[in-house]
Amino acid sequence: MEQQEGRILIITTLVLIIIITFVVVLFTVFQRRKNKFLLERAENKKRFEREMAETQIEIREETLRNISWELHDNIGQLLTLAKIQMQHASPENMGEISETITKSLTEIRALSKIINPDFINNIKLKEAVELEVERFNRLNYIDASVTISGKEQEINQKHGIIIFRMLQEFFSNTIKHSKGSKLDVFINYLEGSIEIIAKDNGVGFEMKKIRLKGIGLQNIKARAKLINAKAKLKSEPKKGTSLIINYYI
Repeated sequence: MEQQEGRILIITTLVLIIIITFVVVLFTVFQRRKNKFLLERAENKKRFEREMAETQIEIREETLRNISWELHDNIGQLLTLAKIQMQHASPENMGEISETITKSLTEIRALSKIINPDFINNIKLKEAVELEVERFNRLNYIDASVTISGKEQEINQKHGIIIFRMLQEFFSNTIKHSKGSKLDVFINYLEGSIEIIAKDNGVGFEMKKIRLKGIGLQNIKARAKLINAKAKLKSEPKKGTSLIINYYI
């Protein structure tokens, strides 16, 4: 009887030791996974904030370049024209002078909107794209259009800034390298997502032969991943290039 009780005690003790060991191991594994998850989340947050800072700097730099070009190519020419008209002022051409000065003031007001420091921090995707398209048309860089479809949805402010920068990179390459005459942007608000398509009618290229890093696609894809989005570039020789961004809300 005593031997049997001793065996039961030993077995019970062994079972308890196994259970306790299992619980300790399970807790240790859980803690490690939790710590790993928290570390990854902290690193992702730092990476996102770093990317946000870099994106805002890039937008500011691009904005300053645009302002420089616009001051030189557009407003400078308008003011020069106004000066020439003033030198030959007469009752007959006062209307032309007034129109030139009015146009100059309109251009300056348009610039002042994007010079405002709050523009970068509070930029909204739809308005930002519309301003870019308006600028391209105003300066005759390219025939550009933006089409909005679906019910507009509010998106994360910081995510909108990153998407805008991704589009800016595509716009820049279109104007500098595509040799196209048209740029069309479509913003489609869907249920739970937004699809953005930007396409030109330029010379295009063979996807397999081009070095994609040279056109910033890798950078665009990396930024898309940060905000739970997907970015894809399509192009064919003589058929233009398209950038498709799918952002999931």
